[in-house]
Amino acid sequence: MSYKPKKIKKVLIANRGEIAVRIIQACHELNMEAVAIYTDADKGNLASQLADEAIHIGESLAHKSYLNKEKVIEAALKAGADAIHPGYGFLSENADFAKQVVDSGLIFVGPSSDIIKTMGDKAQAILKAKEAGVPTIPGTEVLSDKSVALSEAEKIGYPLVIKAIAGGGGKGIRIVEKKEDLLSQFEIATTEAKAAFGNGGVYFETYLPRAKHIEVQVLGDGENVVHLYDRECSLQRRRQKVVEEAPSPSIDSEIRESLCQSALKLAKLVKYKGAGTLEFLYDMDKKKFYFLEMNTRIQVEHAITEMITGIDIVREMLMIADGVPLRFSQSDINIRGASIEIRINAEDPSNNFFPSPGKINDVFYPTGAGIRIDTMLFNGRVIPPFYDSMVAKMIVYDENRDMAISRMNRALRQIRIDGIKTTIPLFKDLFTDARVCAGDYDINYLESWLSK
Repeated sequence: MSYKPKKIKKVLIANRGEIAVRIIQACHELNMEAVAIYTDADKGNLASQLADEAIHIGESLAHKSYLNKEKVIEAALKAGADAIHPGYGFLSENADFAKQVVDSGLIFVGPSSDIIKTMGDKAQAILKAKEAGVPTIPGTEVLSDKSVALSEAEKIGYPLVIKAIAGGGGKGIRIVEKKEDLLSQFEIATTEAKAAFGNGGVYFETYLPRAKHIEVQVLGDGENVVHLYDRECSLQRRRQKVVEEAPSPSIDSEIRESLCQSALKLAKLVKYKGAGTLEFLYDMDKKKFYFLEMNTRIQVEHAITEMITGIDIVREMLMIADGVPLRFSQSDINIRGASIEIRINAEDPSNNFFPSPGKINDVFYPTGAGIRIDTMLFNGRVIPPFYDSMVAKMIVYDENRDMAISRMNRALRQIRIDGIKTTIPLFKDLFTDARVCAGDYDINYLESWLSK
């Protein structure tokens, strides 16, 4: 039966690139009109072509366009939109923006501003995790005084991690190996945090040298919450995820159940609404997991969860925002097979990942069972230098992890993006590495692998 929207007839997508395209697709499947926004640099982009309407939002620089709350809301009102979907990045986890959207009479596709404010603040999120009985890494309160920082560091011990309370995307993190480096790193971290997030607050955590980055996808309607199982995101460069897979190859069914139930307890405690992700570190030596933070938005890597559960997360987000209660219970959700995603960036891996904006001369995507491409690319498109370098995601699915890797290798042999440098050569090498194929890697592995 075709979906009939209740309150949301038209959605403005406050984003760009592949996620804007992804949301437009979901809108159209739900018989909702989609409005794209674009800048000078993004004129003629794929989202603008696929949307029912496209509105110029401003100059190329993000702070004058995609990050300008007032301009985005003005565009939504001008278009007669009922709702705004923020995607990921930009304003997606900005509590003030979520509040302004609602105050303007529009629906924010995501959690309330209060939940974003609480769970987007790492220190507050950790307190909530403790309240829910979820394991957390030994750490400190927010620190602002150097003398207090020194004494707290002695209690935790070295090495330790300095983290910005408002950080995200791997930013605002510094590892301190010894006492002599603490004060200089503390000052750098607070300065960077203030510049990047407008909040200089930092805290310390125990450093886990052999850790896996594992996260749990949740979906809630404000009353009921379910988890959609786990993803592993341990292959990282400069704390930015490069490869993700679902489910994690690193945990057994007992750990998986405990991990997912912990995520569920925390999401239920805050009465979560929409799609969210709870991130954990898994200590490989002690076989224990610890809550890290919560992302109150759709994740880049949501596609692999969709592949193993059969649930369209973006579509469910829109339906929940439209007033539809959660449509399934936990017992309805099962893991089927394995899925792997690679983030294809406009960067040159042979030249220290130097950015490679430019014109796409020709693009060819592999086809066949179990291959999905989420992208912003088309022949002739010029990739601008102003935004994140990711231009596509290639997702594969198969009956088990070994077959998914084999399918990924086949797809990598076939995909072609001409005109710019991309990270595709990196993945061709990475998926022939014995430890990657065995799932025997941690959050530091890719950096060491690249330095060989």
